[in-house]
Amino acid sequence: MRDRQRFDAAIAAIDRANADDPETLELDGQQRPKELVHAELVTRWVRRLDPGASEVQLLAARAHHLRRWVVPRESYPPGRAGYLRWRRDQARRQAEEVAVILAAAGYDDAAIARVQGIIRKEGLATDPAVQTHEDALCLAFLETQLGSLLADLGEQRTVEVLAKTARKMSARGLAEAAGLPLPPAQAALLGRALQVAGAGADK
Repeated sequence: MRDRQRFDAAIAAIDRANADDPETLELDGQQRPKELVHAELVTRWVRRLDPGASEVQLLAARAHHLRRWVVPRESYPPGRAGYLRWRRDQARRQAEEVAVILAAAGYDDAAIARVQGIIRKEGLATDPAVQTHEDALCLAFLETQLGSLLADLGEQRTVEVLAKTARKMSARGLAEAAGLPLPPAQAALLGRALQVAGAGADK
């Protein structure tokens, strides 16, 4: 990294913003702010999937859900259209807020624009850095939220959601997903979903 002090300052500022999340998530036996934990996990996955990940990739990983709780999903209409609009607006807001943090840390416009583009998943089908970002997001989701998804949706709907998630992932990401140390019931559902996703890709 060209300027470790600048990078560390930006990561610390992002973490301070996410530390205000009122919702918590348990990881390694500790309850901590959800988006703080999720950001750390995504950063960890990006490093694992791409050991040579750039500074901007790691900043995007840390800020991908920046202060997500400030705009609740319930503030948008129910259904898929409402969800997609909420997610699009969140990505736009997060990109704007991370720009302020990065500028304050000393990043130039080009670096900020690249971080914003990764957060918005621009060029997902063609940009390897964006695909790594997407894989990391999906893996962190599977690690932390599969159990609650199953409780909320039931088995069949969970398999459908997981299959859609799998179709967004690369072969490397899918291999990592298949090796996650999940409880047996969750691992079985994920296995079913990966089969469904593979069958869909063959059609």
